[in-house]
Amino acid sequence: MTDINQSIRPYHADDIEPVIAIWQRANAIAHPFLAPDFVAEVHQAMRDIYLPNAETYVLEEDGRVIGFIALLGNEIGGLFLDPAVHGKGYGKALVDHAFALKGPLKVEVFRDNKIGRPFYERYGFEFVEDELHEPSGQVNRKMAMPGA
Repeated sequence: MTDINQSIRPYHADDIEPVIAIWQRANAIAHPFLAPDFVAEVHQAMRDIYLPNAETYVLEEDGRVIGFIALLGNEIGGLFLDPAVHGKGYGKALVDHAFALKGPLKVEVFRDNKIGRPFYERYGFEFVEDELHEPSGQVNRKMAMPGA
């Protein structure tokens, strides 16, 4: 692919199944510490609340959805890629796209997320604060780009 941005487009309702499938695979790897009942609640909320209400962009490769980023204003509500394409610059491309649209971004990521937290740190997001995420019982790390 010569220009990854040509493959980023707004989410459409018919993207729901591939987006949910990517979320399930990536979530299992990034968040093995989450309780199954909490994951089931989030799965339903993805369909009913999060995706319908967020500004979401999907990344396609050869016409197939391989990742997505969901935005709430200038906050990243979710960034997930098919685990088969991790480490290839696609996450950076999605964050670059969001930054181009919204300016400096904020994100909350589970402190124990061994994939997402280091990704945001490498990108240049800075630590803001840790707080308890009551629904999961996990620690959430708030991070932001300089100027956010």
